[in-house]
Order: sequence, then structure tokens, then C-alpha cells
Amino acid sequence: MAKALVTGGAGLIGSHIVDQLLARGDEVRILDNLSRPTHLLGKPDWVPAQAEFILGDVRNRRDWERALEGVDLVFHQAAAGGFMPEVATYFHTNAVGTALLFEVIRDMPHRPRKVVVASSQAVYGEGKYFCDACQAPRYPAPRLDDQLVEGRWEMACPVCRNAMRPIPTDEARVDPRTPYAMSKYAQEMIAIHVGRAFGIPTVALRYSVTYGPRQSIFNPYTGVCSIFSTRLLNDLPPVVYEDGQQTRDFIYVEDVARANLLVADRDEATYQVYNVGTGRPTSVLRFIQLLADLYGKPATTIRRGEFRPGEVRHLFADNSRIRALGWAPTVPLEEGLRRYADWITRQKDIREYFSEAEALMKRTQVVRQSRASAWAPALPA
Repeated sequence: MAKALVTGGAGLIGSHIVDQLLARGDEVRILDNLSRPTHLLGKPDWVPAQAEFILGDVRNRRDWERALEGVDLVFHQAAAGGFMPEVATYFHTNAVGTALLFEVIRDMPHRPRKVVVASSQAVYGEGKYFCDACQAPRYPAPRLDDQLVEGRWEMACPVCRNAMRPIPTDEARVDPRTPYAMSKYAQEMIAIHVGRAFGIPTVALRYSVTYGPRQSIFNPYTGVCSIFSTRLLNDLPPVVYEDGQQTRDFIYVEDVARANLLVADRDEATYQVYNVGTGRPTSVLRFIQLLADLYGKPATTIRRGEFRPGEVRHLFADNSRIRALGWAPTVPLEEGLRRYADWITRQKDIREYFSEAEALMKRTQVVRQSRASAWAPALPA
């Protein structure tokens, strides 16, 4: 039996890691600041009584010192994510908080035997592509604002300018351009390189878009499954950026939690970085269609030709490296969304928070307008 610390243990991924640790007999401690708006109603009822709970912040050294005492494993899930307008928050929480973690561990007489850090697919910038004209793989730079303003959404080969097709993105190259992506890559670099310098065994996991029960229904800046669902359940059409044909790799939260436990227990994972995704691309419009069908709602969307600078067009994971360790995704998207829909429809007073946040994101240039304005009354069949 091990003693494990899960930061962000009241959140989506952290809480499922807690459940799986307890199920295998480990002792668990949670460090979470219950930040708003994610935890708008305070500590959620899914935090188990068997786990020790510390209300604290990863930006506070004393909270780290208290939380790390006597710990064998650390699952560092606490993070600032999404498309918030508060740029500095990403770096204070994700990078500085992680630096404090390793600084505190360095000075401890009893060190954890492994630290697992949550990174993100956002570090890639754009996904990987193949140019059939050049017969070569490409790692293109993210699209510039000039291209997006013109409503030219798809990627062109940087060599021959022909269209390219997306292929699974491996761990080989990164190109973080958004504040969130930069902060997560800084966090990853701290974890792997400072961890190695201090002799602290560490692994970083680059998550694809994670969804499932317990995803906050209050945070309008992150968690696309909940953002779309709270709109649909309030008879409002989801707002879709670009044309809705952009693709993502949606992975169920329990599969992500299993990946964390696996790499924590495997010596060969130390100082490695792994993608955690299904390897299957799904368009945003298809994702909305699946949700709408589950709720019995019309699959309408609002598409005004808006975009978010720095956002990826197509990105899905090459998960072959973590598969070689024995992990594989087990929950198909349709089944995962059914479980999520069953959970959210049992929640009380489901409100829509996106509209107010959307106005702020436009004022702060997180969302911008292209020349490709259009209202789409319904999804294509």
C-alpha cells in the first residue's frame, strides 16, 4: 500500500485518480483550492470520506510542505486551463506551482518515489499532417491571424502550399503558442529536467481532450463537453468557432486516470513524456450531434465565423508509446458521452454560464471575428 497525494483531487481527472487509488488499497491525500468558478458550490460530494482533504493552493509553499509529508506518490493534476482572459494565472499556477513542488521535494528527508505531472496536447500547437503532394510528414506552425481573419481554416503544406491531411501526432515536436500551452510546456520542462537534476523520478502525460462525469458545469472557459451540454439543456444552441469541422481526440476520464496509475508504477516511464488519447479524431460538429441526440434536443449550432487565435485545427494523439507500456483506451466516445449525459441530467439547477463569459472573451480578444460570418441553423446529417 502506498500513500498518494493528488493535487486537484476534487476535479475531473484528479477525483477519478483518487477513486482508482482507493480501490486498489492506497492511502490518499487531496490538495485542492476549490477554485471558482470550477467549484462554485464548494467541495463536491464526490470527494470520498476515506481521503484526507487539505484545502490549499499549489502556489503556496507551506501548503506543499504539509501536503507532501510522508507521501510515496504524487499525481499533480491541479492546473489553470482553458481560454481564460487572465494570462498570468496560467503561469502562476501551472509553472510556478510545479517549480515549488520540486523545490519542496528536493529539501525533504523522505521523498516521493514518483511524481506524475499532467501536461496537455496543447503543447503541440498544431497537429501533425501528411502532404500527399510532397510525400512527406509535416509539423506545420499554427495558423496566423491573417489566415484566420480571412476564414481560411484548413492547413496548407508549408513547402508546396497544397492541402494536407491530419495524421496522429507523436511526442517528437512541440510548438506551444497560447498562454495555456506555454505554461503547460514550462510545467513539463520543470517536471522532467528539474526532476532529473534533483533525482526525483518524474513522468509527464500529455492529455487529449478529457471528458466525463464530474466535469465542472460552472466553468465557461474550459470543458467543452459541459459547455455544450449546459447550452443544450437550456435550449440554447452551442456556439461553434470556425466552421465546426476541426477535429479533436476526446478521451474518457477513467482511461486518463488509469494511465496515471500505470506510469506511476513503471520504472521505464521515469523521465518520459507520453500522449494519453484515443488516436481517433472527432469533429466538433459530430461531438455536438452525439450530445444533442442523448438529450433529445435539436442539433442546432451558432456559427458566426469567429475564431480563437492560436487554436489548433486538427489534433489527435499517436498513443503508441504508452500502449507499449500496456495501456489502451477502453471507453468508446458514444459510451463515454452516454455516461456523462446520465450524470449531468441528475445534477440540480443546470444553468448556462457561457454567454456572460463569451462577452468577456470578445472584449479581451480571446475570441475574434473573421470575414466568414455565417449562421448555421442545423448540423449536416
